[in-house]
Amino acid sequence: IANRKILPLPWVHIYEEVPDELTFPRGRTAIYHKHARAVLTNFLSLGWYHQITRRYPVQCLKRGYFTFGPATIRSGDLFGFFGKETIEEKSDHLLVYPRIVPLEDLGIPSRAPFGDLKIRRHLFEDPMQVITTRDYFYGDPLKRIHWKATARLRRLQSRVYEPTTTVDLALFLDVRTVEPPLQGQVQQFLEMAVIAAASIASYAVDNSYRIGLYVNHRYRTTGRMLKLPPSANTDQLQRVLEALAHVQGLSFFPLEQLLNNEARSLPWGTTMVVITAIPNEAILTALSRFQWAGRRVALILVGGETTRFSTNGFPVYHVSDQVSWRDLESLQLSRGQP
Repeated sequence: IANRKILPLPWVHIYEEVPDELTFPRGRTAIYHKHARAVLTNFLSLGWYHQITRRYPVQCLKRGYFTFGPATIRSGDLFGFFGKETIEEKSDHLLVYPRIVPLEDLGIPSRAPFGDLKIRRHLFEDPMQVITTRDYFYGDPLKRIHWKATARLRRLQSRVYEPTTTVDLALFLDVRTVEPPLQGQVQQFLEMAVIAAASIASYAVDNSYRIGLYVNHRYRTTGRMLKLPPSANTDQLQRVLEALAHVQGLSFFPLEQLLNNEARSLPWGTTMVVITAIPNEAILTALSRFQWAGRRVALILVGGETTRFSTNGFPVYHVSDQVSWRDLESLQLSRGQP
């Protein structure tokens, strides 16, 4: 704050709205009448042409998308006869990523749910990488035909793509933690689910998977669905973590609807991993149908006891809620019984 006048300011009182879920070790905060908000206060005086900058460390004990501001600034004369107040409407935002922990003691088979990177034969072709063309063979799909090369050589030419062993992994996160028609949520289950999604995404990127994320929730800023198709971009993990930071637990539609809508657009070799605290019959039926159609699927069950249900053989892993997610040092997953 700066005083750009020759007259001093005897007192300046600043009230800035801040999230009450963050801790300010060196600042004074007070309870505010707005939900989940607090007020950071400053009381100071400024001489002529005097400028003061104050910095406050923020302790982020919770992931999320946090807003700072607006701020109310009040000032006046020494005796309190005259005063002035202004509101600075500008807001700033802080994005706190979820915790990432190592995946230990998984007990997951080498080919499920993440695929087998040790396979040396070329399982897939990358349609974005064309290395050459060849003469058209009977049975080649029309989308393979290279029309410019065909016109140049005056005979049908087909594209030859770069072979790849890249495996796609699509995470489907269910933000519901209470079975309908009950309302509310179990916060610890939701946080454990987000930690599991972030940790699996980080592991997948480190092991050269193309990772995607689908959540039955929306971004707080734009209202768009949390949807990130599998990608090999170097910033994909950052985008996944940013999306997970926006998760609050308000479901806009059932996870089984999300599965049915998005699975059809996934590359065929994609492994579908579902993370949920309420594995209802509709979710299990959808996963069984995708498995029967030839896709690889897996279920990660968060919280509570490992439930016994029919899964038609696809793997089920259980994330226990016995360890507090705030103090979690490693994500413990144990193989559930199908």
